[in-house]
Amino acid sequence: MPINRDRLLSEFLDLLRIDSPPLREGRIAGYLEEALRSMGFSCQRDGAGEALGGQTGNLIAYKPGPVSAQPFLLSAHMDTVQPTGDLEPVVENGVVRSTGDTILGADDKASIAVILEAVRALDEDKAPRGPVEIAFSISEETGIRGARAMDLSLLRSRVGYVLDSGKPTGGLVTSAPTHDVLTVHYRGKAAHAGAQPEAGVSAIRAAAIAIAGMRLGKIDEETTANVGTIRGGQATNIIPDFVEVKAEARSRNEAKLDAQVQHMAEAFHNGAAAVGAQVEIEIERAYHAYHIPDSDPLVQWALEAGRRAGLSPGTRPGGGGSDANVFNAKGLRAVVMGVGYEDVHSTDEHVAVDDLVQAAQMVYQLALVVAEHAK
Repeated sequence: MPINRDRLLSEFLDLLRIDSPPLREGRIAGYLEEALRSMGFSCQRDGAGEALGGQTGNLIAYKPGPVSAQPFLLSAHMDTVQPTGDLEPVVENGVVRSTGDTILGADDKASIAVILEAVRALDEDKAPRGPVEIAFSISEETGIRGARAMDLSLLRSRVGYVLDSGKPTGGLVTSAPTHDVLTVHYRGKAAHAGAQPEAGVSAIRAAAIAIAGMRLGKIDEETTANVGTIRGGQATNIIPDFVEVKAEARSRNEAKLDAQVQHMAEAFHNGAAAVGAQVEIEIERAYHAYHIPDSDPLVQWALEAGRRAGLSPGTRPGGGGSDANVFNAKGLRAVVMGVGYEDVHSTDEHVAVDDLVQAAQMVYQLALVVAEHAK
C-alpha cells in the first residue's frame, strides 16, 4: 500500500498541536486550506462561521480525477472538546496520547490526517480515481452546528463517508438515532429557608420530583434518555425560586422517541404541580435518524475497500449523532467510518499509529472502488 506512515504520523501530530475548540477553528482551517490547495484542490469556506459567530465557516474542497465517475465526499470535523490548552502529544510504543493533562483531539483530527494522507497517496500513485470532495466542518461537538448550517448546494457529491468514529478501524455506522433536547425552566418562590420555609416554593424540589418519576437510561434497544445538567439556587438559606434542567432523549425509532419525550414532559409538569411551581419546557430536535441498509452500494463499496485494505470492517447501529445525520436529512447519503481512536473526550484518549495507517489504506482503496462502480 502506498500510505506513507511517517508522513501520516507527522501531520497528525501537527494537527493535534493546533488548538481548535468549537467556533475557534480559524487556525486549523487555514492550515488545511493551504494543504489542500497545494494538492490541487479548489477550496471555499461557507457562511456557517458568520451565522454561528465563529472564526471560520465549513471548509469545502474539490478535485477532479482521471476517471469519469460521480464524486464522493470525505468528511471530518475540525473542532475538539476541551481541555486542549498546551496540548502536547506523545508517541509511546506506537500509540499516540497526550501527556495526561488534556484530551488528545484524535476525535476528529485523526480522521483529518487519514483523509489528507489518503488523497496524497492517490496523487503520488497516479491512482485511477474519480473526483474527490472534502468537507471539514466546524462546531460538531456542540450539537453538529456546522453541518446544520452548511449549504449542501455547494457540494457536488450525493454520497459520502464521515470519518468520525473509533474502533473497529474501518467499521461502518449505518444507522443513528434522532435526538431531542429538552430545556426546562422551573419558577418557584424564594423565602428564608430557616425563618419561613413554608412561604417558599422550591424549584429544586419540583425538578427532583419530576426526575425521580422519569424513565431514564437505556429504555430499549433503540432508545435512551438522560438528564444531564441542573442549574439553580443561590444559597442554603434560600428556598430556590429558579432551576434550569437540560435533558435529552434519542431513538432510532421516531415513534418511540416521541413517546419518551412526551413521558419526560409529563413528568416535568407533574413535578411542578406537586409543589405549586410554574414550568416552561422547550423541545428542540437536534438531528434526525438515518438508516442505510447493508445492501446499499454506499455500504458495499466501503466493505469492499476495507477487505482490499486487509480489514474486516462490518456494519453496526450507532447511539450518537454526527454530521452524517445532517447530510442524510439533507439528501446526501452518508455513513460513518471508524479510524481507531479510543477513550475519546477524556485525558486517556489515544490512537495506535497502525490504526491510522489502516484507515488511510481503506480510504485509498475506497476512492478506487467508487471510481470502478460509480460511473
